[in-house]
Amino acid sequence: MSRIWIYLFSALCALVLSGVYQVEGMEVFTSSELEAANGTDVRLKCTFKSTHPLSEESITVSWSFLALGKKTPESIFHYQRTAYPPVEGLFKDHAVWSGDVMKGDASITLKDLQFTFNGTYSCQVRNPPDIQGFSGEISLRVVQKVSFSEIGILAIAVGGSIGLVLLILIIYIIVRVFRRQDNDMGFEMEDHRSKGQVL
Repeated sequence: MSRIWIYLFSALCALVLSGVYQVEGMEVFTSSELEAANGTDVRLKCTFKSTHPLSEESITVSWSFLALGKKTPESIFHYQRTAYPPVEGLFKDHAVWSGDVMKGDASITLKDLQFTFNGTYSCQVRNPPDIQGFSGEISLRVVQKVSFSEIGILAIAVGGSIGLVLLILIIYIIVRVFRRQDNDMGFEMEDHRSKGQVL
């Protein structure tokens, strides 16, 4: 009988602890992929939701960068009460704070993009006692020119089709108007001829 109670107690503890684990968690949201042109600025958007009240004093934001072909990420930006941009290295004068932690925004902006900025950027947010299990990751591709996305191509195709239909409709209306005018003029000339013959 005592073993049954032990099993029941263990199961209850597991349920309670799993419930606490689910409550204590930070949700971080980023876009998975981003493409931007060399020499432009791009905002690395990172938003978060916390189960605890937000406080300027407690929230910390860390951004790291993993370059293509590298195995070890490097810290490139830190925020705690104020922004701490990099003072040396690849991202000096390139990474600036563009978020607002009190609105759940931990974004940074990369200015004057370089091809060496190709890689994966990780955004990690903490709001103790709320902790975050996984960081949001953005894969950035710096290109010579931004290629059209599938949505952009689709929008151009749809817009072009609508424009073509409108053009055909306008031509059709113009042709009909001119034909009607020609017919009206023909009737007037017939009228004049018939009146001349009567006279």
